[in-house]
Amino acid sequence: MTPNIVLVTGAGSGIGRAIAQKFAERGDTVAAVDLNTEAVEAVAAASNGSIHAFTCDVSDRGQVEALRDAVTDAVGAPTILVNAAGWDRTDKFLNATAEFAEKVVAINYMGPVHIASVFLPAIVEAGSGGRLINLASDAGRVGSSGETIYAGAKGGVIALTKSLAREMARYGITSNCVCPGPTDTPLFRSQDERLQEALIKAIPLRRLAQPEEVAAPVLFFATDEASFITGQVISVSGGLTMAG
Repeated sequence: MTPNIVLVTGAGSGIGRAIAQKFAERGDTVAAVDLNTEAVEAVAAASNGSIHAFTCDVSDRGQVEALRDAVTDAVGAPTILVNAAGWDRTDKFLNATAEFAEKVVAINYMGPVHIASVFLPAIVEAGSGGRLINLASDAGRVGSSGETIYAGAKGGVIALTKSLAREMARYGITSNCVCPGPTDTPLFRSQDERLQEALIKAIPLRRLAQPEEVAAPVLFFATDEASFITGQVISVSGGLTMAG
């Protein structure tokens, strides 16, 4: 397989880090992006030189435009885009402030919008096809108590993925979505322990996903074998959700 240049947001920890590392292991050049400079630089330092660290707040369009220029200058234009950056805090919907809601939507929905709209034009212009892979959530497929605004934003990511699949098909660019269920990440472990235990008990396989297990379908969507798959959503939830 010819090495690719891959952009991965949220690559400083959790699922994003696992995705960046898996792409690097298969020989690709990875532009690892995170808001946490120290974390993403540590990911790059632990690689064999194939992971390059970049700092960016994906909710800020200006920063994403600057990121495009920095990545292109450093490693070239990416042909695979992976939106893995995300953030949430579990609480009742009626407790949500306007500021909290705006932050959740800005990171989880507008982040992928900014990355796609800033980076896709160069892929279209190159004319060689490409891949867009968004990380949504099963919360966006079936809803989730205590994560209502997050679920809405992730539902938007699913719709964004499908709509871009239709628009980008003429350029040979596929667009697919991976929806993790509860996964053993720092964000999950920051939640109340009782909630963690309840979620684990609700999963038919009786355990959390490991970040590497969520990374696996992301890498599949980037392979030649997945070249005829677009506009699709796959759940990685241990059977927690089985909606069509």
